[in-house]
Amino acid sequence: MNKNIFCQMVGIKYPIIQGAMAWIADSSLVSAVSNAGGLGIIAAGNAPVEIVREEIRKTKILTTKPFGVNIMLLSPYAEDIAKMVCEEGVKVVTTGAGNPGKYISMWKEYGIKVIPVVPSVALAKRMERAGADAVVTEGCEAGGHIGELTTMALLPQVVDEVKIPVIAAGGIGDKRGVAAAFMLGASAVQVGTRFLVAKECTVHQNYKNKIISAKDIDTVVTGRSTGHPVRVLRNKLTRQFQLLEKENISMEELNELGKGALVKAVKDGDIENGSLMAGQIAGLITKEESCEEIIKEMFDIKVVLEGLSKDGRLNYGE
Repeated sequence: MNKNIFCQMVGIKYPIIQGAMAWIADSSLVSAVSNAGGLGIIAAGNAPVEIVREEIRKTKILTTKPFGVNIMLLSPYAEDIAKMVCEEGVKVVTTGAGNPGKYISMWKEYGIKVIPVVPSVALAKRMERAGADAVVTEGCEAGGHIGELTTMALLPQVVDEVKIPVIAAGGIGDKRGVAAAFMLGASAVQVGTRFLVAKECTVHQNYKNKIISAKDIDTVVTGRSTGHPVRVLRNKLTRQFQLLEKENISMEELNELGKGALVKAVKDGDIENGSLMAGQIAGLITKEESCEEIIKEMFDIKVVLEGLSKDGRLNYGE
């Protein structure tokens, strides 16, 4: 039996969560991650409750393994979805964009494990006091909506201040990243960008190809002026955003520019006008693989740990 505390908590083989990517993390990807031994997460995003319910039911057909739902608390449907996951017997809920405190007692009554995503030590401690079972600390290396601190800086500080398991997210793309996260005190990792190019991910092939061809400097953060920074791959849309932000254009106009941009990328494959959310590890990704292949590679870390030289440096090789 796996002795990892997080694996035991949620009933999985490998201590890895698939990131909740709106419009991307659907039943196809989620079930594949869970079937491969990780924890797949359906991204509710701004979708209405019945759409999310349908994805949950599809996932149950495709896997008998544990999976979860991510609820974006700023969504106009957040309260309805918070209740619906109880009705549908979901085992794990992760949350983003807010404080899930008012829902935690209800979820606990239904035996749901609650795992908020947190950008700071203060919020991690607050979530622990509120009854969270674990927290995800997400560094600014991650794709999509981000905070200010890096994973390497944030993770050990949160680990030192809470007793519940801490899951590391942001900047983790291979076995070396997994090993580093565990050495900093993580009990599990959350990975988004690498799963975005999984064979089972239904995102448009143009989006996948853009990530596979990305270099180390190809991501940029837009929206800092709005208070909602987002890490994406550079394209025509990001150049427009940066130009308008320099001109101090109103938040309303910036929001209008970004309206529907993620769907353009995910569904239409528009790599110039779409929002190609991706983390800084995009430059590490060179090919499509199945979820099973991705997870097995990321947890073949015995080689990595044995490669630590006497001076503590990582000697990574075959």
